[in-house]
Amino acid sequence: MHTQWIAFFLFFMFVSCQNHTKNDYANRRICFDDQWKFHYGDASEAYTVTFDDNQWRMLDLPHDWSVEMPFSREDGTTANGQTVGGTGWYRKTFCLPSGNEGKLHRLYFEGAYMETDVWLNGHHVTYNPNGYTSFYCDITPYCKPSGEENILAVRVKNEGKNSRWYTGSGIYRHVWLETTNRLYLDTWGLYIVTPVVSPEKANVRVLAEIVNETEQVKNTQIHIQIKNNSGKIVAEQAIDVMLNSTERETIALTFEIIHPDLWSVEYPALYTVCATLTSGKQPIDRISSTFGIRSIEFSTANGFLLNGKSLKLKGGCIHHDNGLLGAASIDRAEERKVELLKINGFNAVRCAHNPPATKFLEACDRLGLLVIDEAFDQWQKKKTPDDYHRFFDEWHEKDLSSMILRDRNHPSIIMWSIGNEIVDRADPSGIAIAAKLKEIVRQYDDTRPVTAGINDFWDNRHLTWSNDSEKAFRHLDICGYNYMWREYENDILSFPDRIIYSSETTAMEFAANWDLVEKHPCIIGDFVWTAMDYLGEAGIGHAIRIKNDEPEPPLFPGWPWFNGWCGDIDICGNPKPQSMLRNVVWKNSMIEMAVHTPIPEGYREALSYWGWPDEYPSWNWNGFENQPVDVSVFTRYPSVKIFLNDTFLEEKKIRTENILSTSDLSNQKFAYTAEFKINYVPGELKAVGIDDAGNEKESVILNTTGAPSKIRLTPDRTRISASRNDLAYVRIELVDTNGHVVPDSDCMVHLTVSGSGKIAASGNASPTDMESFQSASPKTYKGKALAIVRSDGKQGQITLTAKAESFPEETIEVVCR
Repeated sequence: MHTQWIAFFLFFMFVSCQNHTKNDYANRRICFDDQWKFHYGDASEAYTVTFDDNQWRMLDLPHDWSVEMPFSREDGTTANGQTVGGTGWYRKTFCLPSGNEGKLHRLYFEGAYMETDVWLNGHHVTYNPNGYTSFYCDITPYCKPSGEENILAVRVKNEGKNSRWYTGSGIYRHVWLETTNRLYLDTWGLYIVTPVVSPEKANVRVLAEIVNETEQVKNTQIHIQIKNNSGKIVAEQAIDVMLNSTERETIALTFEIIHPDLWSVEYPALYTVCATLTSGKQPIDRISSTFGIRSIEFSTANGFLLNGKSLKLKGGCIHHDNGLLGAASIDRAEERKVELLKINGFNAVRCAHNPPATKFLEACDRLGLLVIDEAFDQWQKKKTPDDYHRFFDEWHEKDLSSMILRDRNHPSIIMWSIGNEIVDRADPSGIAIAAKLKEIVRQYDDTRPVTAGINDFWDNRHLTWSNDSEKAFRHLDICGYNYMWREYENDILSFPDRIIYSSETTAMEFAANWDLVEKHPCIIGDFVWTAMDYLGEAGIGHAIRIKNDEPEPPLFPGWPWFNGWCGDIDICGNPKPQSMLRNVVWKNSMIEMAVHTPIPEGYREALSYWGWPDEYPSWNWNGFENQPVDVSVFTRYPSVKIFLNDTFLEEKKIRTENILSTSDLSNQKFAYTAEFKINYVPGELKAVGIDDAGNEKESVILNTTGAPSKIRLTPDRTRISASRNDLAYVRIELVDTNGHVVPDSDCMVHLTVSGSGKIAASGNASPTDMESFQSASPKTYKGKALAIVRSDGKQGQITLTAKAESFPEETIEVVCR
């Protein structure tokens, strides 16, 4: 799968006055990421042709300036992870190659945060306020003739309090130059649906929009091929079309595929539609799109069906950032995110609360991860003073249609979400907006249901769930409940036709939530907040040790927290303790064990609603010998036996009910769990699951490690492509002589790189260790850190070296081909 992705991307290149070009579709779309000049701060005349940018920094896109700058206690906030926004300017010079006379030229921005203005040769081209929307802009009127230098200037403003999480700043996704004849195929006009799907036969309906921007009537032919995953043509048709001047026409063709390979989460088979436009038998334009042949159905009786088979959604919410890389949307980072979710048992993801990167969706298609694609976090009423509510009335239709048109061919997408925790959701105006948004969705795609994440009325105290939630759900096909699992069974009785899922839930309430998912067919799944740690909303998932007489800390603890810390997976890609219970509940694992960090006398744990107790799968508790420690065992077996150094200590039955309290978060009790108090003695702690017949079954073991003896470097791949869009993720671990990670001994690791690449980022997963975030010398956290190595685009070898005091130097090599 990854080989196909590499081959696809090697096909693209940058065009400039200084550089040669590569392209796809006969120069139709060219990657425009290379050789930009960047300036942070005021540069009010930078859009002019004569502006002097010689002192500006040269860089390549995607780019996020917020993650490059130091954390700021003065200018940062907990919402944005103590980072700095502001205004940034980008400039780029390029020449159009010969043969482009009379053609159309558009720039395609996949995403820039947030208010973006574009100028070409001093002319203002466009303005786009949404920081996540992909958008086109026509630069044809302002382009100079082939061979002459064009000057492109882009201003991106991330000003004020405009988000509740880390957004990143700048042109953080790809930019493309798209060149076509004046008779062409609209890129977003290629639409593929599969109205009939069975293992024996599928009907594929292809709609393609042809545009004539000439002043003459044009006779043309469109030829459409469908290829399977091996590149074999399985169906094709051609049709003649006549278009009047300045006319658009959508043609529709239906194809029959015998014995199709159905797309599923286990076997994500993909097909490709290739549409070629010809004039006088000569190809003049070509576009393509992958798609999957699959059916989706939703009902109260059967829940969610994928290809006719029942499937519960094991979901997680994610924000758009890429951890140590910030918001920079490098292709391999998006792909790895999907790989991590799949490896950790998720089969679905909710993109919170905005359209994700295209490469993320492509990876979901290729690897088999279901998606809820979400458009908005606010409508007319604000959540922060400078957020999207300022633009909603004027821009909501354009932004929502952009998401649908861009993403509707992705088989991974199963729902369109029109909002999350919208303040005006139950107002008369909000009810009307929901109806309008649903109408817009239906205009561009009627194959998927419309949903939204609906929360309790803590933001509208005059309203109640029992009296007013129906207003918020009225225009939704599928009802997303944020943290309202206690209302499921009441609402099932009141609204028997309602299909429900948990659009957000906390890790501590997961077991209770999933029990209801398994019990009721009409509750189709759960999406935890969150599947992965993210920057911003700093400390929302905290577990903090405080003195007994201290008051509870605020929800957001403040400096130096910069990470949300509520994810099942940390920002380095390691599963966190709460994932152990999830693995057991989802039956990915039969037994797991964690030990709570000992709390000294006179102290207690202050736990956030989105947090998890400070426990780890570790038996290293130096300094607490012969003192009691709390051990939790998670399992679906009815009882558990505990052994310490081969000595049987105790057997306990597993708790079958959840004891959850919103007023005493530090004393939550989860189902599928047994707790033990054990006097700590170094050695081996073992938990054994016992079945109903009293037989010992699977076990889990925690061993006390030795002292760290070396640094271990482990790349996720030793071969990557010679592309700046490829990365190698290198685990850095302190290990003992037996190769076990030592979780209670940390040190600074100094990293250097040579050869055909560089260190794109390095750091650890701690939510408060600012010195080790984006550092060339990260400190390990619980024995681990991470280095992200990026190819420089040339073939060769990258050598990463790690040094630390008292340990031998270690190196690894990554080949770029």
